[in-house]
Amino acid sequence: MPRAGLTAERVVEAAAELADAVGLEYVTLSALARSFGVKDASLYSHVKNVRELRERVALLASGEFAERLTAAVAGRAGKDALAAFAAAYRAFALAHPGRYAATQLRLDPASAAGSTAHARVVETTYATFRAYGLAEPDLTDAVRLLRSTFHGFITLEAAGAFAHPRDPQASWARAVDALHDTLTRWPAPAAD
Repeated sequence: MPRAGLTAERVVEAAAELADAVGLEYVTLSALARSFGVKDASLYSHVKNVRELRERVALLASGEFAERLTAAVAGRAGKDALAAFAAAYRAFALAHPGRYAATQLRLDPASAAGSTAHARVVETTYATFRAYGLAEPDLTDAVRLLRSTFHGFITLEAAGAFAHPRDPQASWARAVDALHDTLTRWPAPAAD
């Protein structure tokens, strides 16, 4: 019988909080059980294993991420939308490192089937690029460039790798400017 007050939603929220505090890779059923003051077995009525727990954290985090990104770009286009998207992306990743790491997990399609969270992140990302007039396959290439740039910058920043005295925010703003210029002047595909 589940412990009173312990629900699947509360378990997943606590796992997300733990991920932000110690890192997603350190979220285990044992660590989570300790945080609730229960035995590991008490959690098995809510999640079947650590993989499912992390996938549920990923779905929760993706929903939160999508809400922030969507709110940031609402009513904006072009460089303004890109800058707002970038700011929301970075703010979420730095404030919620464990949740952000969870959004990068590749989920089992069956686990993600009941959620629209990942799709909303993708839709918002692609909507940000509409003003640049890119079509496939350039659109996918541009999204990959954006994600790689943002993820790399944020990962280095979070690790304290920017030891230079220049403020990382100034470098971030210049990177967003450079991405805007690149998207505006996206190269034509090479002839086959």
